[in-house]
Amino acid sequence: MFNQNIDDRLSSWAGHRAQLNNSTSPFEDVWEFWRHAPYIPYNNKIDPYHQASWPSPWEIIVDNKYDDFTKAVMIAWTLKLTDKFNKSVIEVKTYIDNAKSKQYNIVCVDDRYAINYSDNGPVNIENIPDLFLLENLIELGTLR
Repeated sequence: MFNQNIDDRLSSWAGHRAQLNNSTSPFEDVWEFWRHAPYIPYNNKIDPYHQASWPSPWEIIVDNKYDDFTKAVMIAWTLKLTDKFNKSVIEVKTYIDNAKSKQYNIVCVDDRYAINYSDNGPVNIENIPDLFLLENLIELGTLR
């Protein structure tokens, strides 16, 4: 999807969201879709601490630049904008692992599932170590 022109990227994303409604493994499917997003180290258009300043998910797709936080935001919006998950509590949580000086941007669904924690795909939220410190929490609501 990510090497397509803008219109085709937007259509691919819409088609993926429609497929998630009938998927028996939606978390694995959304992870597989987004794990191939083109990575840039820092996306200065997305400030994790000021949600009101974020571009819409459609604008993010048009821009086609994803750091780890932007990828987590897009995983979250992909789920939230489906019939299957539009009533779910979907949060993007930024955790800090002080022991490894590492940051994780994790999508949490209904406080049960975690996506974007590791390269192994979705996990049960209980797999997130208790030693991690929660630095930021954004709950997705409705689009502005």
